[in-house]
Order: sequence, then structure tokens, then C-alpha cells
Amino acid sequence: MMDQKPKFIVVIGTSAAGFFALAELLSQLNEEMDAAFFVVMHLSNQGIGGFLVNQMQKYTSLPCEEVEEPCKIKKGVIYFAQPNKHLIVKNGKVILGSGPRENHRRPSIDVLFRSAAAASDGHTIGVILTGRLDAGTSGMLAIKRCGGTLIVQDPNEAEFPDMPLAVMKEIEVDYCVPVAEMGKVISKIIRTKPVINTVIPPDIINEVEIGEKGGTIDTLEQIGEKTVFSCPDCGGVLFELNNDSVTRYKCHTGHSFSVNDLLSKQNEVLESTLWVALRSLEERKKLLTQLSEKNLQSQRSVADYKDKIAELKKQIDNLKSILFATQDENEITA
Repeated sequence: MMDQKPKFIVVIGTSAAGFFALAELLSQLNEEMDAAFFVVMHLSNQGIGGFLVNQMQKYTSLPCEEVEEPCKIKKGVIYFAQPNKHLIVKNGKVILGSGPRENHRRPSIDVLFRSAAAASDGHTIGVILTGRLDAGTSGMLAIKRCGGTLIVQDPNEAEFPDMPLAVMKEIEVDYCVPVAEMGKVISKIIRTKPVINTVIPPDIINEVEIGEKGGTIDTLEQIGEKTVFSCPDCGGVLFELNNDSVTRYKCHTGHSFSVNDLLSKQNEVLESTLWVALRSLEERKKLLTQLSEKNLQSQRSVADYKDKIAELKKQIDNLKSILFATQDENEITA
């Protein structure tokens, strides 16, 4: 029956170039699988939830639903995140979270994966497809720590192999296969895996609560150590989380970053600051040029103005060199 409680929870995460990989995977799912399926696709900050659901429905016989309000989880349904809301599995239901962004994203792959691990322990299957950077790594680790099963797309066929490679670098995955084989693998796991209920680590439970409602300083002090770094989103102090092997940072309001995402965000803030400085230097140079041409202040010679203008030109050229180098670094980490 379609409304039966599923034995397994399958969570799927992807980003860049993930549309066709996701479509191929969903086309292999069928109602014989005793599972419910959840999808978070990192694309842009624009709301495309309804469009994605409508497009994916063309590739599968299972019903695709965009979660708009809390509802009971049903076997054989594929649930999609709503734009700007975290997708969270909790107490046999799927709910929407308005907690802080993780790795600049809401919905977040890691928030979904972590909640599924806490709710379904060894009955959770995590799947990472093509994508940039390392979104999904900490979520996959949470699934592993709770006794679940990990599947990643073979990086050799992924258009953007960063996400599968990031998981494989940090965690021993159970399966690394082409997308075309994932349906069979998922079916096999559901049919044959002996599942033992696992005690959920307290830090994972705390992070699920943060993803749903936001965090507090007291919560962060329980699961991390205070650093000298500030959150690039809100300016709060970042805590280094120390309860698993993946280095991550989270502020007390709940904004969370992997190392790569924090570096990327710091570069963005640095670039913005440098552009403001460049604008100020250009405006000062322009004012001094006008003063030099009009000789409005008799106590200063034209030569003094020209010396200052020449020095400003050097500073502007140096700042532009730094800016261009910063932009190149952003492209590398993007």
C-alpha cells in the first residue's frame, strides 16, 4: 500500500549538472522498493522547486511531491525540497525547517542527510551524485555513524566529480557505481541488508535541531570549540566542530561551513572589501586631480598634488593586482 510506513529512507543530493543524473536514477526506482525517497538539488537561490518536481515526474512512475507543509512519510513517494526551506525527516514525518543556511544553502543536502540519519539510523541510504565542492560530505558521515549505507556516483562518469570525491576522501563508502547501476544497488540493500538499530550520537541530534530551529551558544559549546574566525554571514564567532573526522565550522546562530566553503565565502567578503577600497582610492585620485587642475588651495603646490596622485596610482595598480588574484582563487574554489 502506498501509505505504508517505509522500511528505508533514501536521501539523494546533487548540484552542478545533476539534472540528468537525478532523472536517470529516479527512472530506476519502483514501488516494489520498501522505501521513501528525498531529494535536495543545489542549483541557485532562485525558487525552482515546482519546476523540478514537474520535470522529474516525467522520468518515474512514483509520485513526486514538493513538500509544502509537514506530512506523514509514505512508502513509494519521492519528496522534493521547497525553495528556501530545509527538508527534514523527523518522527515518521517530513517537515520544513527555517534554520540557518549550511554551506550557503537552504535547503541543504547535509541538513536533510543528517536528519534522516538521526530519524532512521541504519535504515538510511545516502546517495551523492555529481556536484561542485563538498556539499553532502558531513551528512554522509552522519549516516555512516548511525549505521546507514553510502552510495556515490562513480567520479569517472560525473560531469562535476567534486562531491563524490569529497565523500570518498573522508569516508569509506559502501558503493561507488555509475548512476545506471544505482537502482539495482538500492533494491539489493533494501532486500538484503540486516539492520540493527543504532544509538544516535548526541551531536547529530543537536545539529538536526539547529537545522530546524537555529542554534544557541550553549548548544555550540557542547559540540565544538570556539575559534578566532568570524561567520561571514552574520559576523558571529565560529566554532570548530570536533565530533567527527570532517572539519566544519558553525556559528551560534547555526550558519555552517565546510573548510572549502568557508574559504570561498572569505574570498567573497575579501573581494567585496577590496572593491570598496579601490572605489575610495579612485575617488581620492579624482579629487586631487581636480584640485591640481584648479589649484584651489594656494598652500599646496601643483607638484605636491601630482606626487600624491602618482602614489595613489601605484596603490590602485597594486590593489587591482590583488583583486584579480582573489578572483582567480574564487574560480578555483567555486
